[in-house]
Amino acid sequence: MKLGQWMGLFSLIASLYILWQIRELLLLFFTAVVLAVAINQLVRRLTQFGIKRIWAVWLSLLIVITLFTGVLFLILPQFVRQFRELLLLLPTGANQIQQSLNWLEQRLNGWDIEIPDIDVLLRQIQPLATNFITQAYTLFSTSITVFLQFLLVIILTIMLLINPQPYRKGFVRFFPGFYRSRVEEILSKCAEGLGSWTIGALIEMLFIGLLSGIGLLVLGVPLVLAHAVLAGLLNFIPNIGPTLSAVLPMTVAFLDEPWKAVAVLILYIIIQNIESYWLTPTVMAKQVALLPAVTLTSQLFFTTFFGALGLLMALPLTVVVKTWIDESLFKDILDRWQQAPS
Repeated sequence: MKLGQWMGLFSLIASLYILWQIRELLLLFFTAVVLAVAINQLVRRLTQFGIKRIWAVWLSLLIVITLFTGVLFLILPQFVRQFRELLLLLPTGANQIQQSLNWLEQRLNGWDIEIPDIDVLLRQIQPLATNFITQAYTLFSTSITVFLQFLLVIILTIMLLINPQPYRKGFVRFFPGFYRSRVEEILSKCAEGLGSWTIGALIEMLFIGLLSGIGLLVLGVPLVLAHAVLAGLLNFIPNIGPTLSAVLPMTVAFLDEPWKAVAVLILYIIIQNIESYWLTPTVMAKQVALLPAVTLTSQLFFTTFFGALGLLMALPLTVVVKTWIDESLFKDILDRWQQAPS
């Protein structure tokens, strides 16, 4: 290899190393891009009514902040109050669990199955609780870091919304001159895909929230509105979010009447099957087509490399990666690759 080729290889390796070191910062910037694209859908609707873009941007941000604050005040006080009630009712719940285990042991008498005692389980959990308390300082430090990252994402989102073109042109300049027009097309398709995915995700979240609320209301589970909103929000994270959304209502239902916990579990299983086999194929087929195996693999992949934020942004990242692979690899290279004549 010539000196120029060695220098090019060294530059490539150094660039990849730098990108790997700043991967978390890049993910925060991508999060801001996703938020900007999502809010830009509302900005474009407002500009159609003759509102200037700068005012449409601030009005859209005001609407989003108002909705977010309303949801936060709807869920957080209810969650804190319910968590306090859970702590007060913990001995009662432990007794109910012990009674259930004793009843099960009587029914399984002669099956040679050992049922653990609830007191033994609680004694085993105590060291874990002590260790959790000792990590309170670490948790506090992490909370500050998360808040600063959230603030950075909000600032970047506002900057991208107000004047996105310089950032777009700067990104395009990283590509050779002959391919820049094609990059512009791919970026437009990525923005279109993210916008379509956002609309589809909002439709699914609204649907899951309504079904959860109606089902919990019929079962008579307390705090129906908070549970429904939480189910809709956590549905943003496929596979994992729906499972987490069922934990709190099942706990509340168990402390009310134990049979309700089983009923809530069945309700959430039915809702998720409706979403998986009817809602998602119907909605996302018109928005963004992602195979279930691809979705799950992308979640594992991006969570491994980026942590919790990677899990949250796995689907938007997958939409962008899928668009780039379809356009730049398949259409521009593989589809045009013809076998040379012999």
